[in-house]
Amino acid sequence: MAKIGYLTPALAVTGELTPDDFSALAGQGFKSIVSNRPDGEEAGQLTAHQEAALAWRAGLAFRHVPAAKHEVLEDHVVDALEAALRSIPGPVLLHCKSGLRSAIVWAAVAVRAGSPVDEVIAAARTAGFSLDAVRAEIAAHARPFGERSVAGTEAAASDRQNCQAAA
Repeated sequence: MAKIGYLTPALAVTGELTPDDFSALAGQGFKSIVSNRPDGEEAGQLTAHQEAALAWRAGLAFRHVPAAKHEVLEDHVVDALEAALRSIPGPVLLHCKSGLRSAIVWAAVAVRAGSPVDEVIAAARTAGFSLDAVRAEIAAHARPFGERSVAGTEAAASDRQNCQAAA
């Protein structure tokens, strides 16, 4: 199995998975797998359908959010990962061929939810991924105060209450 890097305590990223990895990941405590690898990217890779079956057999939830290299930061991919993360139990393992695309898409989701860009970039670096080259593109996914994604609505509501109480 490829090295697993933790982006948060309940969310990790890795590279390509093999059939034997699914039961091992369940044994390590993961509850869900998200594949960011498009079907047919490379000969011999597991398809999303095969991964879903392997995940099911191992007792894991599975979501497929394909992200081709040229579309990794497009809204439809970021939206889909955000929705997937809201719908599955953690801890979650994201994966693609090397893990880099998964880390990039997660970073966009995290800044949408209100996490500071510098903290997100640092978390990715700690997990083994340098996102410095796409920092500006990730930062572009940050939403202004009050316009955070569903994943950040509790924080936004709390911020609004704190501002109202201070006024």
